[in-house]
Parts: sequence; C-alpha cells; structure tokens
Amino acid sequence: MLDRLLDPLTSAQLLTAAILAILFLQSGLDKVLDFKGNLAWLQGHFAKSPLRGQVTPMLAVITLTECAAGVLAAVGTVQIALSGSTAVALGGAQLSALNLVMLFFGQRLAKDYAGAAGLVPYFILAVGAIILLGR
Repeated sequence: MLDRLLDPLTSAQLLTAAILAILFLQSGLDKVLDFKGNLAWLQGHFAKSPLRGQVTPMLAVITLTECAAGVLAAVGTVQIALSGSTAVALGGAQLSALNLVMLFFGQRLAKDYAGAAGLVPYFILAVGAIILLGR
C-alpha cells in the first residue's frame, strides 16, 4: 500500500483531493457557522449589483455546493488512500470547479475584479484536479 501511495500519480491525486477538501470544508463550514454574518457582508457586497435581491438564495447554494464539494473531496481522499479509486474525489473536484465558476460570476457582477481574479488560481487547481483525478 505504501508503494502505491508513494507513486507520483497517486500521491498527486491524494494531495490534490486533500487540499480541495480543506479549502471547501473550511469555507462551507464558515458559512454554516456564521450564516448571518456572511449574509450581512454579502448583502453589502452585492447592494449595487443586479444580484442584490438574490443574496440569500445565492449564499444557500454556494454554502451547499462548498460543503458537498468538501465532503466529496475528503471522502475521495480517503478512498484514494485505501483503494486507489478516484471516482468520488473527481466528483468533488468537478463540484469545486462549478462552485468557483459561480463565485467568479458573482464577483464579476459585483464589480469586485480583484476578488474575481483571486479565484482564478483556485479554479486552475480545480480543473487540474479534474484532469488528474480523471486519469
């Protein structure tokens, strides 16, 4: 088993799934634990955008997809370590990329161009994970 885990492809898959799990579980849980605080901040953030009336449902969708992506990536990390299967982690990476597209869309509509640009490295990571885990 250790030989398989030290294989470059397997270790890259494992570590990529783990970083997505950490990223999305932390972000999703932060939104769950402080939904009201996040909602208040986002209402101000989107006050002058076409999305101003949709902040609550948008936050709910983002929170749900972040938590789901994080859980899938975490379960996928364990699955890679135990069996080498990447199917669940791949689903987590795909949901991560979709979540980042939604966040990017919102940031662009809110005219927070720096915030949108800050999402691009995470998106590249998620797309790289999709390619890596799909092998």
